[in-house]
Amino acid sequence: MTDGVSGALRRSLNLARPDDIYNAIVDAHRDLDDEACRAFDARLILLLVNHVGDDAVIREALAAARDPLQGGAK
Repeated sequence: MTDGVSGALRRSLNLARPDDIYNAIVDAHRDLDDEACRAFDARLILLLVNHVGDDAVIREALAAARDPLQGGAK
């Protein structure tokens, strides 16, 4: 399940309606203060990490998210 890049993390678009998902994430944060947003994000991350269930993929995603040259945010 590699995507032409070493490792197992899928980096190509894998959502049928990415804009809808983005909007759902934004909507889920609506009316939350900074502390509640951080708590929500932490719970969401833990739920998704548990769903992925692959240590190597999760570690690769963590590294990529920290390093903008690996596909993470600046």
